[in-house]
Amino acid sequence: MHQVTKISLALAFFGLSATLFVSPSIAATNTNNSSNEGSNSQIINTNTNTNTNTNKINSNKATEASPVTNGVSQKLTGNSKTATTLNKLLPTIKYTTDNLPTFGQKVNDATWKMGAAVNRSTSTKLQALLNWHHNSVGPVDGYWGKNSIKAMQAFQKSHGLKITDNLNDETWKALTQNEKLMTQPVLVRYKLSDADVNIKTVAIPAGAEAKAKLEGMYYENVTEGLAEKFHMSEKYLQTLNPNATFSAGETITVYNPGNPNTKPISRVVADKTTETLYAYDEQDNLVASYPTTVGSTATPSPTGTHTVEVKVHEPNYTYTGKDGSKVIIPPGPNNPVGVVWIGLSKPSYGIHGSPDPERISRQASSGCVRLTNWDALALLGTIKNDATVEFK
Repeated sequence: MHQVTKISLALAFFGLSATLFVSPSIAATNTNNSSNEGSNSQIINTNTNTNTNTNKINSNKATEASPVTNGVSQKLTGNSKTATTLNKLLPTIKYTTDNLPTFGQKVNDATWKMGAAVNRSTSTKLQALLNWHHNSVGPVDGYWGKNSIKAMQAFQKSHGLKITDNLNDETWKALTQNEKLMTQPVLVRYKLSDADVNIKTVAIPAGAEAKAKLEGMYYENVTEGLAEKFHMSEKYLQTLNPNATFSAGETITVYNPGNPNTKPISRVVADKTTETLYAYDEQDNLVASYPTTVGSTATPSPTGTHTVEVKVHEPNYTYTGKDGSKVIIPPGPNNPVGVVWIGLSKPSYGIHGSPDPERISRQASSGCVRLTNWDALALLGTIKNDATVEFK
């Protein structure tokens, strides 16, 4: 095994002392696809925790909505440990609604009544409301699809509502009962900075050996980086800005991510059936959910209950070929495990990010729990060192 050459900056945030070893056994031809984190990744933590939390699920206790943003998203107030950590992990986004295009205004003013069709403006508004209630839809794309429905069902579960496949009046009323949240803009205007566009980019090769020679597993282009920053699909970003050059000083239309959950997470449940990761606080309230990929038929996820052993921001990745040879793939958002590794007491398994957020819940993984990079960062900032992770 090879020791990681870049240990996470986040380790300092959490006070952990850990060493990361990764030894995945996946065919080299698969290192650029969605199932490449490897089922043989191993995390060794010198600070082993054995605390076990209750398995009781109190699904009828409602989550709180995200604090309303006023021109600034992902800038959390207060000096709590989670707020401080999240402010370090997530980019602060300053926005305005000045000169918002007509479609943006239509999305922000969108509403819904029983029997009405869910069009793209309404769907974008619904995706935002679910996100702001900490039920992630994955990349916002303006379509009412699989991950949006799962987020709605997680919201219904946390609020003690009937679980449905379609939006109903009861769910809409619960989503919109916070009047201040309803006035928060969904689509906003953002002025691109030099830091936004002058980023390192790289063409990601297919083979592990070629990837190991790169300086970093950076974004392949500026729009990929911007789409991740604003928690949206790259295609939707381009659709909203058809004439944009994405250059410094330009003002573009983007999705307003709002603020993440800040309640410390004591327990998560990776549900293979719903392909959702449910997060619970210390009182066992369901406070957040994330669409996920949990294992596959070929490489199933583990069973039972385990604990969080190590948390790493910007991990590297050691790939083991069929012949036993090893190469280290450098950190970056397009690393096979994205920008986060949350290792479990079950050797080789963990919760991690993804180089391909738009395929979350739509692909297989090699036994681990895969999230979008931004959801993985939000979880990294809130999950406790001894949190339990249940697979069901």
